[in-house]
Amino acid sequence: MAAFNPLTVIPTPNKLEGPNSVDWKQNLDIVLIAEEYKFVLDEVCPEKPRDDGMDDEQKAYRKSVKANEMVRCYILASMSNVLQHQYQSMESAYDILKNLKEMFVDQNRAAKQTAMKALLNTKMVEGSYVRDYVLKMMSLLNELEVLGANIDKDTQVEMILQTLPDSF
Repeated sequence: MAAFNPLTVIPTPNKLEGPNSVDWKQNLDIVLIAEEYKFVLDEVCPEKPRDDGMDDEQKAYRKSVKANEMVRCYILASMSNVLQHQYQSMESAYDILKNLKEMFVDQNRAAKQTAMKALLNTKMVEGSYVRDYVLKMMSLLNELEVLGANIDKDTQVEMILQTLPDSF
């Protein structure tokens, strides 16, 4: 059986180019979760223990260093050549992602505004199927969640109910 190659999970059309940063990050997260490396983006790398440090500290440090290097490679391999060149000298995967977030924050904000506008302006047409309409609304809410909007489940239900025709 062939070994799992996480880089094949991020197909060429999803390489980070800029406009697709949200989709790219979502695909990257999937790969990192599958490979059990996601912690590198959420936890601070432990400091290098002293040579006479406890074995557990040495193992944790080696695990963190290896995971950081793998995540860094996944990130670099899944972005455009221009971005690769810009980020290849950065040692920390966490720092690369932090910098990318800052670079694309305005783009994500605009995408979030567009999705929110679509959600707020969507009304169910009398006589159309409720199931199809609710699925459309759920899709818009999912898109907003991916873009970083935090709308609790009760509010989501209320938003959908408010857009139904009076006949409901």
